[in-house]
Amino acid sequence: MAVRLRLMRMGKKKQPTYRVVAADARSPRDGRFIEIVGTYDPRREPSAIKMDNEKAVHWLQNGAQPSDRVAKLLKISGAMDEFEASKPAKAAKPARAAKPAKKAPAKKAAAK
Repeated sequence: MAVRLRLMRMGKKKQPTYRVVAADARSPRDGRFIEIVGTYDPRREPSAIKMDNEKAVHWLQNGAQPSDRVAKLLKISGAMDEFEASKPAKAAKPARAAKPAKKAPAKKAAAK
């Protein structure tokens, strides 16, 4: 099952608020979800973002892919930084020695 972190629209007509949810990628936008991770209210000045960073990092570590907008919200809330810090540092691979290029076979001259 492919899990996505995405926005779920709530609120009245012309007055949207959003929930950040972990949901199956195949489910509809406002359909079934697995867990609520946070909320986002774009109508406030400045926009209100409430994110449970522990839940967000948990889902990211387990392979959930954030939508573009949710990725920006996670960066603002600091959850993306926590996720990046929790990744084990990759060991640098040793540099390979350059292999000599193969020579093209010589073409034989056609005898006339």
